[in-house]
Amino acid sequence: MTEEVISVRPDTPISELAKIFIENNISGVPVIDENNKVLGIATGSDLIFHSKRLKVPTVLTILDSFIFLDSPEKMEQELRKIAAASVSDIYSSPPVTITPDTPLDEIASLMSDKQIHTLPVLNNSEEMIGVVGKKDIIRTIL
Repeated sequence: MTEEVISVRPDTPISELAKIFIENNISGVPVIDENNKVLGIATGSDLIFHSKRLKVPTVLTILDSFIFLDSPEKMEQELRKIAAASVSDIYSSPPVTITPDTPLDEIASLMSDKQIHTLPVLNNSEEMIGVVGKKDIIRTIL
């Protein structure tokens, strides 16, 4: 577990998030509110998604009617992420969290099954006391 946690607020600009990732050689950070409650996780994948090209939704026309084959909610979510100016528009929520006594095999399973690379560690009071990242898991192999 890494105890010195780098975190961001929802109003953190996208450019600052990218700078944090590069300068600290990390791929994810917890997003916290003003009370230090974990709201979600912002990752490098979220930043990459932000830079992607918008996919035009597939539409079927029948008798002068348009039927969208993709859900409008998905299209709206993609537009919000692509047009994002701050972390609040791209981070994943709710966060998957663990406790200090979560077994290593369970942490590895969570990361693998849910394709998560950053897990906030919360104590009994729901306060973040650290994070476990994929590098922490790899370190245990040594």
